[in-house]
Formats: sequence, structure tokens, C-alpha cells
Amino acid sequence: MILVVNPNSNAATTAQICAIAAPFLTDLQGWTAPRGPQVIQTPGQLAQAADQVALLEPPPGCRGVIVAAFGDPGADRLAARLSCPVIGIGAAAARAARGRTFAVATTTPDLCDAIDALMRAHAGDAPYLGCFLTAGPALAVMSDPGRLDPALLDATHDAARAGAQAVIIGGGPLAQAAERIAARSPVPLIRPIPEAARLMRDLLT
Repeated sequence: MILVVNPNSNAATTAQICAIAAPFLTDLQGWTAPRGPQVIQTPGQLAQAADQVALLEPPPGCRGVIVAAFGDPGADRLAARLSCPVIGIGAAAARAARGRTFAVATTTPDLCDAIDALMRAHAGDAPYLGCFLTAGPALAVMSDPGRLDPALLDATHDAARAGAQAVIIGGGPLAQAAERIAARSPVPLIRPIPEAARLMRDLLT
């Protein structure tokens, strides 16, 4: 069994993430943070989520853990405790960007510093252009696909004009939007959940 950890306290998002990972991995079990915000937006919330994830006790038979928030909260600390693989979706996406100039499109401006550090830590020598943000309040944009999809597309166009050869859609709750807009992006999109699921599959086979 692979445990898919959603550090946001939104069970609907957990179900969506598991559905996106399911083509790559069988026997998935979701875990939703029992407390905290439905969408992590601030460094303080990210730190609180990291504390919850770091203390998580996977159920018996767990063969691997995917931490499915883009800041990978608690992933390193959890990996230090467990004998099975622990993969953060942010790190997996950054590794997938290697060899290309890339950027991140996201909705959470207060997390840009944490995202930038994570990308630079895992992308090797790939040139990283930073975060390109959607316009408008994050929660209002994310709650309305009619606003979210064009806002993310605008951010990918901004990144492409800045020289990005690939764009990561940065956020576990943005996973469905990433699926919807991929065909319309001006450059290839890197989707963190499929990247993490593929990486986990490769590690376990």
C-alpha cells in the first residue's frame, strides 16, 4: 500500500490527488491532515503542516509515502524516520525539470520563498526562473475553476515569455487544474502528482 498524504485539511482534495496518482500506482490510501487550513497559504501554515506530517505513523503494510503538498512539508523529517521511500511532490517535479529552464506557476505568493528554495535544492543545474503567480486572492481563485484555469494559463504564458521551457504547476490542490490546462499551455507542463507517482513506482519495481 502507498500512503498519499495531503497536508491540507480537505478530504475532497485528497480524493482528487489519489485519483490522479491511480494510473501509476495501485493500492493507494489517502490521509488528510486532521487540523489546519484547507489550503496552505503561509509559511506558518506550512511549518504546522510539516509538524503533523513528520509525526505521522503509516499503517501496517505501507510501502511508500507521497507527501502531496507542493512545499513538501515534513517530507525530509518523515523520511528520516521511516524505512520506506518518502517522496514530496515538489521535489519530484523539480527533478523532472532537470535539463530545461523552468518556472513554477502557483497561487500562493507568501510561499514563494519556500518554493524557490525547494526547487533549487532538487533541480540540479537546471536554470530556475522563480514563481509566476495567478492574479487575485488565492482562495477565491482556487474555488472557481472558471477563474483558476485561465489564471494559471496566464501565469504559464508569463513564464514562457520569461524564457521557461517548462512550467511546474505548484500545488497539490491545483492538480485537477493542471490536468485541465495541460493541452493549452504554451510550454510543457510538469504535473507534480504524476511525477511523484511515477518516481514511487520506479523505486518500488
